[in-house]
Amino acid sequence: MLRFVFRRLLQLVPVLFVIVTLTFFMVRFVPGGPFTAEKAVSPEILKNLNAHYGLDQPLWRQYVTYLGHLLQGDFGPSFKFTNRTVNEIIAAKIPASLELGGLALSVALLLGLPLGILAAARRNTWLDYLCSVTGLIGICVPTFVLGPILALVFGIYLKWFNVSGWEYADDRVLPSLTLGFVYAAYLMRLTRGGLLEVLNLDYIRTARAKGASESRIIFRHALRGGLAPVVSFLGPAIAGILTGSFIIETIFQIPGLGREFVNSVASRDYGLITGLAVLYGTMTVLCNLAADIVQVWLNPKLRFE
Repeated sequence: MLRFVFRRLLQLVPVLFVIVTLTFFMVRFVPGGPFTAEKAVSPEILKNLNAHYGLDQPLWRQYVTYLGHLLQGDFGPSFKFTNRTVNEIIAAKIPASLELGGLALSVALLLGLPLGILAAARRNTWLDYLCSVTGLIGICVPTFVLGPILALVFGIYLKWFNVSGWEYADDRVLPSLTLGFVYAAYLMRLTRGGLLEVLNLDYIRTARAKGASESRIIFRHALRGGLAPVVSFLGPAIAGILTGSFIIETIFQIPGLGREFVNSVASRDYGLITGLAVLYGTMTVLCNLAADIVQVWLNPKLRFE
C-alpha cells in the first residue's frame, strides 16, 4: 500500500506543474490587465503599477519568480486588494466554502446512498421508479435553476429561510440543499447501478441459495463491491464541494472562495485567479488520490494495475 501511495504522489507532481503553468500563462494572454478593468489610468501610473508588481519584466522571468514563491507556499499579492495577499484572502474566505461544502456533502451522502440502496433492493418496483425519477430530476436540473426556485418558494413566498447571507443558521439551509441535492442524485444513480451489478454475480446467488436474508446480502456481501463507482465519483466531487461552488455562492451571496474566484476573473486579478486555480487543482488531485486509496482498500487487486 505504501508503494502504491508513493507512486501516486509522484504522479501528482507533473499534474500540478501543468495546472500552474497553464493558469499562469492563460490569465496573462487575456486581453486587458488588472489595472485597466475598472477605469483608465494615466500611462505614468500604469507604468509604476506594472513596475511595482513586476509586470514590466519578461514573461518567463515573472513565471520563474512566481514558481519560486509558490514553492514556499506564497501565492503572491492580490492586484485588486492592494493591501492583502492571496494567502490572506484564501484564509478569510475558505471557512465559508468549507462549511457549505461539508453541509452539502452531508446532504448528498444522507440522501444519495440510502435512496440508491433502496432502489437496488426494490428493483423494478414503485420505490425504484420513484428514486430513479428523483435522481434524474436532480441530474437534469442545474443548480442555477434549482437555487432560484428554492429561494423563491421557501425564502420569498413561504419566508421559512433566508435567501442570502451567511450569518445565521437559516442562511445555510437553501444553499446546502441546492448543492447537496445535485450530488445526491449522482450518488443515488451510481449506488443503484453498482449494487445491481454486484447482485447479479455468482457469489450473491450462492448466498441467496444458502438462505441469507436480503439485508444481509446487501450490507454484508454486496455493498463493498457496489460502492466502487461511488468512490470514484466522490474524489473530484468532494474537491468541488469543499472548495466552493461558483454558482451557489453567487446566487446566495455567500462570502466564499467560489464567489471570490468569479470576482477575480471579472477584475483580472492575476494573483488571485492563479492562486485559487492552483488551490482547486491541488484539492482535486488530493481527493482523487484519496479515492484511489479507498478503491484499493475495497479491491486490493487494483494496486497492481
